[in-house]
Amino acid sequence: MELKDALEKRRSIRFYKDQPVDKQTVLDIIATSQQAPSWKNSQTARYYVAFSDEARKKVMEGLPEGNQKKVENAPVLIVASFKKDRSGFTKEGVAENDAGNGWGYYDNGLAHMCLMLGAVEKGLNTLVMGIRDADILRTNFNIPEDELITSVIALGYQDIDPTMPKRKNVEDIVKIL
Repeated sequence: MELKDALEKRRSIRFYKDQPVDKQTVLDIIATSQQAPSWKNSQTARYYVAFSDEARKKVMEGLPEGNQKKVENAPVLIVASFKKDRSGFTKEGVAENDAGNGWGYYDNGLAHMCLMLGAVEKGLNTLVMGIRDADILRTNFNIPEDELITSVIALGYQDIDPTMPKRKNVEDIVKIL
């Protein structure tokens, strides 16, 4: 699959088929996310993958009602986090610029994009949700305090085929200096 095709097929999906996703496929998709660049190759992204009904219910407890409805039939829910104070920091834990843990969020976003494209390559799609209760997710999945929770990613076979939203013209977002 060409990159342009994967980008055009990637959508934020809110309705999933009642079709399971096998664990190896999810592991392959997460392996794709590991190809993302990161600050000094720090590779700080972490994933907590909920397959079972029980684990998925624990994720749902950490989502607001609106997001719960959007992903109630997603077969896989992934809680994404990153190791704090590493990306953008020296080995001694000193921030190397004013972004601080902002670099961790940036790196995590790059990993998310690779994950989303890896999903498309496997015939699946995703919805990334940043509105979540990190405290509930941390408790429900024993996520260490040295990780910052960024999002919950729903993963599955889409049951709708939304059109591509209009994108801004390149001229509207670029300033050539």
